[in-house]
Amino acid sequence: MRHGSEFSAAVRKGRRAGRQTLVIHLNRTGSDPASPARVGFVVSKAVGPAVVRNRVKRQLRHITRDRLAALPSGALVVVRANPAAAGASTLAADFDSALASALRSDAGGGSNSNRRGRSSGSRGPDRSVPPGSSS
Repeated sequence: MRHGSEFSAAVRKGRRAGRQTLVIHLNRTGSDPASPARVGFVVSKAVGPAVVRNRVKRQLRHITRDRLAALPSGALVVVRANPAAAGASTLAADFDSALASALRSDAGGGSNSNRRGRSSGSRGPDRSVPPGSSS
């Protein structure tokens, strides 16, 4: 991916799955379903100096290259590296875990639901029964 609009579409409309070293945003409806999946990387200055950031990007490109076939066609994927990615030896395992989670949650339901079955607009615990009262 090369355009900011593609990154924005993947981040805003896609499914997110995070691990300690990275976060993956997956948007299956981002572009033409007949086109191959496209992947972009975000490695901020918080990860480290330029040498470290470039090494993390090279590692992520290498990891992603081997897994492109597993991505749905037409998908937009953004891989955002967290500061912990700088010295991580578990980058590939975190990538696999986050990608599997994003693919599972994307296939699982509507865009406004989360794991607990509540709409994404609800916050906090369900307060339908006042605390301290027995039912």
